[in-house]
Amino acid sequence: MWQGDLMGEDDFDDVLIRGAAVSDAARIAAVHIRSWRQAYAGIVPSTHLAALDEADRTRRWEADLRSGPQDDVRTWIAESGHQLLGFATLGPSRDEDAERGDVEIYSIYLDPGTWGQGVARDLMRTLLHEVPAGVTVRLWVMADNERARHFYRRHGFAPDGAERLDEIGGAEVLEVRYRRG
Repeated sequence: MWQGDLMGEDDFDDVLIRGAAVSDAARIAAVHIRSWRQAYAGIVPSTHLAALDEADRTRRWEADLRSGPQDDVRTWIAESGHQLLGFATLGPSRDEDAERGDVEIYSIYLDPGTWGQGVARDLMRTLLHEVPAGVTVRLWVMADNERARHFYRRHGFAPDGAERLDEIGGAEVLEVRYRRG
């Protein structure tokens, strides 16, 4: 658990980062959808973004949070008071070419109103603190998501040359893999 103060125009007092619980699923789902709609506008078809369903996403998060610890997958949330500011998930790398022990950041999403306030930085620090020294950390990011790519570069990640096409909402979206370590 990490606790700190964030500085910025819209300061959040007493930001707490802790492991997510099943009871957090609905708040995670709401932030997940708001973040997707803002971050992926112009990258993912707008019809897909508009169709994202909070109840469905909540059910998925409940299932993931129930099974996560068994699969060595952990999710953390950042909150201030009762407001969920963001979340991040770390687990074993799912890539075919991963070495035993490599890990992957599956997600790191913030409520768009918190962007630029240090919450993502604090979540990233929490994730990286959990990774043993010398272990490779991988993640996939949409090629057109320059904001996220810049954020990952600032935290020591670099593209490793791997790319994949993912079908999202009927469109092919190019993703690039970043790694650290």
